[in-house]
Amino acid sequence: MGIIAWIIFGLIAGIAAKFIMPGKDGGGIIITCLLGIIGAVVGGWISTLLGFGAVDGFNLGSFAIAIVGALVVLFIYNKVAK
Repeated sequence: MGIIAWIIFGLIAGIAAKFIMPGKDGGGIIITCLLGIIGAVVGGWISTLLGFGAVDGFNLGSFAIAIVGALVVLFIYNKVAK
């Protein structure tokens, strides 16, 4: 259930991150959603690494971590793509 939750969170978090951090991305919505999925996984890994506990299930805390992870990955993508 965990990986499915992160994929769903990632799709939504990618869209939310795009609204929070707008810009001219070359990939469009598909790349943004893929970056959101990667960001959700990265955010979950970092939060577990920093001791915030395991992230599991559909809850507000997990969604916030997914959005933060998506923002970080989107920021890095924008810097590397330029």
